[in-house]
Amino acid sequence: MLRILIVASLILSMGCDRGPNDPGWDYFPGMAYSPAYQTWSENPVLPGGMTQQSPVPGTIPRNMIPFQYEKTEEDLLRAGLELVSPLEPSEEIAEQGKRIYALYCKNCHGEKGDGLGHLFTSGKYLVPPRSLVSDAVKQLPDGSIYHVITVGFGVMADHGSIVRPEERWKVIQYIRQGFQDTDK
Repeated sequence: MLRILIVASLILSMGCDRGPNDPGWDYFPGMAYSPAYQTWSENPVLPGGMTQQSPVPGTIPRNMIPFQYEKTEEDLLRAGLELVSPLEPSEEIAEQGKRIYALYCKNCHGEKGDGLGHLFTSGKYLVPPRSLVSDAVKQLPDGSIYHVITVGFGVMADHGSIVRPEERWKVIQYIRQGFQDTDK
């Protein structure tokens, strides 16, 4: 009887491991060898017969905070009243804002914020960008500038998808500094 038990256990243990790349018995072969579908391919299992599905309504992508303001004049004014920078003014923050400004803003608004950026002065962009050193911009609340960077304004495109929220506040702090250190 002991011999039968030993032989049976050996046979069963050999069946569990057939090699390093073959795990042995497949309990759910449909899950172990499921067919891969391309993004835009037909899929008989999913609704509508397509692999690519729309997100569930009301869901928010990870690390994305929805912006509660639309690209309207009313929301521009409301954002100016409601949005306040979470960053304390400092030279370090303004210096970081200068680097971000150089990446995203300088081509249109210019090195000095006067609206004479390369895209306009080269003739590639026919509409002059707004001067950020004008009295009108100086009088805008920080929240309004944040709103414009996020959703755009007039012909300016939105930059909310490429400039992170904290970076927008840093750029605003650099703009408020007054472009004093533009020759560095």
